[in-house]
Amino acid sequence: MEKSKNNQKKITAGLLAVYLFALTWIIVFKMQFSFQGLPDFREINLIPFAGSANVNNQIDFNEIIYNVLAFIPFGVYISMLKSNWPFLKKIAVIAGVSLLFEGLQFIFAIGASDITDFMGNTLGGIIGVGVYIVFCKLFSTKANKILNVLASIGTICIVALLLLLIYLRISGVIIYKVS
Repeated sequence: MEKSKNNQKKITAGLLAVYLFALTWIIVFKMQFSFQGLPDFREINLIPFAGSANVNNQIDFNEIIYNVLAFIPFGVYISMLKSNWPFLKKIAVIAGVSLLFEGLQFIFAIGASDITDFMGNTLGGIIGVGVYIVFCKLFSTKANKILNVLASIGTICIVALLLLLIYLRISGVIIYKVS
């Protein structure tokens, strides 16, 4: 039983590493394949729901939703790996990683550091912790195994999408440009 639990933790840690790599590529490197494609500006927005979340004087809920969705897996992974941690410690780690991403964008002048992004990312992590709690209630001791299977399927899909994007980029096909 202990060996199986240890194997599940190794799988979870590997999936978390792939997830964090993809998240860094998406948030910090704006899904670019070279540094030349990165935006060259530095901006800080400390007013919630202003700045990048505001397009044509309308709140861009899509960007906020994407930030929330992007961090849900992080909450699940942290909970799987550190189930004995208190809720607030898990949220502190999630908020810390989000703050790190926002800070890196400012330090390297590759976009706007936005409080709305930070709030959305942290909310997504909180939802992920909640998802883990629900799975534990529903599936008890099998929760981590089920979540690892689901996460593996999701990771395979994301890696396939990444490979497709790389192939299309190499082929010269432009899908869209992230600003």
